[in-house]
Amino acid sequence: MRTSRKGNVEMPAFMRHLVKETEKRVSSFFKGGRGGAAEGEHPGEGEGEREEVIPSPYLDRPVMDKLTEEGCARWGLTYALGSMQGWRASMEDFHNCVPQLGGELADWSFFAVFDGHAGSTVAQYCSQHLLGQILATGGIGPEDDPERVKGAIIDGFLHTDKHLHSVARREGWERGGTTVVAALISPYYIYFANCGDSRAMLCRSGQVCFSTEDHKPYCPLEKERIESAGGTVSIQRINGSLAVSRALGDFSYKGAENRMPTEQMVSPEPEVCVVERSPADEFLVLACDGVWDIISNEELCAFIHNRLSVCTDLRDVCTQVIDLCLYKGSLDNISIILLCFPGAPQLSAEALHQEAELEDLLESKVAEIYSELCARGEEPDLLSVLTLLASTVIPGLPPGGGIQSKRNCIISAYYQQREHYKPNGMM
Repeated sequence: MRTSRKGNVEMPAFMRHLVKETEKRVSSFFKGGRGGAAEGEHPGEGEGEREEVIPSPYLDRPVMDKLTEEGCARWGLTYALGSMQGWRASMEDFHNCVPQLGGELADWSFFAVFDGHAGSTVAQYCSQHLLGQILATGGIGPEDDPERVKGAIIDGFLHTDKHLHSVARREGWERGGTTVVAALISPYYIYFANCGDSRAMLCRSGQVCFSTEDHKPYCPLEKERIESAGGTVSIQRINGSLAVSRALGDFSYKGAENRMPTEQMVSPEPEVCVVERSPADEFLVLACDGVWDIISNEELCAFIHNRLSVCTDLRDVCTQVIDLCLYKGSLDNISIILLCFPGAPQLSAEALHQEAELEDLLESKVAEIYSELCARGEEPDLLSVLTLLASTVIPGLPPGGGIQSKRNCIISAYYQQREHYKPNGMM
């Protein structure tokens, strides 16, 4: 889901409350936090004027339970999914992971992330029906004709939106939509389909080889279509409200008369790109904007490339990406699918050794900072330790991840020191 309440405005309070909760309960780090009152204000203060309370799209504390999934295809693909509700009041992301389509398409795979907005109903419906609608076109077969496959994907999206509209009218769904990013992988090609601002990225030989383009209302071609359909773009949103210009659902933006579905303010048409497969392909990422609003293509490519050399479980890599985005300030639902090809980086003894050295260094730095604060008669709270550590040059941090990616290690080291310096055993 998209929000205008991101970045510098939210981050200071976000981090302060996270740290406060960590101080209270190490066993539930990041499970407490943001109160409804402003910092330093208590409920009951300033009650001279009572205003109507509007439900917040955010929780008082993030839901950090993660859904994970892993699997493989017979032709050598391995994959993992990680998904977390985070600060959002509800979970609106859904996904598809189909490593083998079966029958004459047994060597084909399909993966997709659906990022719902204004509810989860549309995202759930599309996750259950999109692939079936694509296959029902008859345009996908073992001959692997790129033009036919592209047409089948586009038609599948349009048919899904049409059927969804009928269901929405019957069931009384007044609002809600979903972005979609998908990858259909054949023995020879990768077909990327994007509708909205979720994103796919392919890494080849350690570099970003391809990524989809986000569909935002302020993009020139998108803005032209929106205005031609009678809409406006203000504060980078359609009619000042919707932050994406392509999506399934969102039928209140699709009512312009005498215009095709692809000519409405919000278009259900995906942008489909075809990339020929290569032995140098390493991994592919599909993720919602809860990831991409926080980290760039190049940073995520570098981070995952590094993590694959020290992690044997792809679910752990997905979990680390989710935690990194949360620690860097994501207030959204976060979902990521990581697909690894046979050419992906493998576990490295040298990388494992460097990782161990880095964690030893971080532990020693935390101990040093804690000791210095105690010597000055100061209470070494976690925020102080993190602030001082962040201003220290730490060599060997994971590329693309920085100090935030080792936060759990730092927190563990901090509580070890706090246990060591308890009053009854303080040195």
